[in-house]
Amino acid sequence: MKAHYKKHILEFKTPSGTSRGVLKTKEAWFIILEDQGKHGFGECGMLRGLSIDDRPDYEDRLQWVCANIHLGMQELYDSLTEFPSIQIAVEMAFMSLHSYDPFQIYPSAFSQSEASIAINGLIWMGDKAYMKEQIAAKLKQEFRCIKMKIGAIDFDTELALLKNIRHEFSASEIEIRVDANGAFSPKNALEKLKRLSDLELHSIEQPIGVKQWDEMASLCKESPLDIALDEELIGIFSTKDKAVLLQHINPQYIILKPSFIGGFAGSDAWISCAEAQQIKWWITSALESNVGLNAISQYTFTKNSTLPQGLGTGSLYTNNIVSPLEIIKGTLRYNPIKKWKFIYNL
Repeated sequence: MKAHYKKHILEFKTPSGTSRGVLKTKEAWFIILEDQGKHGFGECGMLRGLSIDDRPDYEDRLQWVCANIHLGMQELYDSLTEFPSIQIAVEMAFMSLHSYDPFQIYPSAFSQSEASIAINGLIWMGDKAYMKEQIAAKLKQEFRCIKMKIGAIDFDTELALLKNIRHEFSASEIEIRVDANGAFSPKNALEKLKRLSDLELHSIEQPIGVKQWDEMASLCKESPLDIALDEELIGIFSTKDKAVLLQHINPQYIILKPSFIGGFAGSDAWISCAEAQQIKWWITSALESNVGLNAISQYTFTKNSTLPQGLGTGSLYTNNIVSPLEIIKGTLRYNPIKKWKFIYNL
């Protein structure tokens, strides 16, 4: 078996705003395996400034993985605890290599074009006009659930945008999730959550910054709006520590980004811990290319969640990998007519 890795810079169609800044490009790293004429592909979904493995020795670790590919999936996975985005690439690449089709790693009714996955439409941060324009586009595309990133512009302006949606669409017509990316302070968070709850929102992701467990636990207990943990899960490696975090904070939801939390095995561990405490969850992509999005979507479908998932990021880039994935009426689908176009040789 041989292995190499390849870097690809994804370019956003429109610079996309978060509370941590504006994204214009996104690095994608692919691990490519070859064995007896067959190939396997895995994507490392590391995101600068957010992933726990955004480290100077990242590429060195990729080189080590390719040089030691003979160790096999499990041994490599176990040695990469501090590199969750490489863990998922290793899982993906070996599963891809051993599948009848390298892009069918979790064959199902979804990957066979017989079923779809309900997803949320993502509204990026920006000025009022830009955010209003995005909201109108998602509603025109018949999304039944939208997720709006908040915390970068004036809170009253964001509240007004949400009120406009609610004025036109009831909670039974459009589900609204908001994502603060830790932008609120513990001192004013509860007051803001109360104001947001008047709009019959579904939930808010990460209202305050990470590693404030006591403050987050109090918010989860007192908030009239359900809270979902997102960034809080990053860097929690052992199953014991996962359980301790969930027991301490006791959120209503957790959000799983496989590329940030140890891939599919890491996601399974979080799901087990959450379900043991009656905590609900959903899965979201982390701005991967269509290669990673495809694998994560196939995995997600096998989990049989009834909630809309966060898998609508494939159309963000001008130079994404051409794939059969497409969004139709607020769902992610696999178009059997469209083919993959992935140039993987160095």
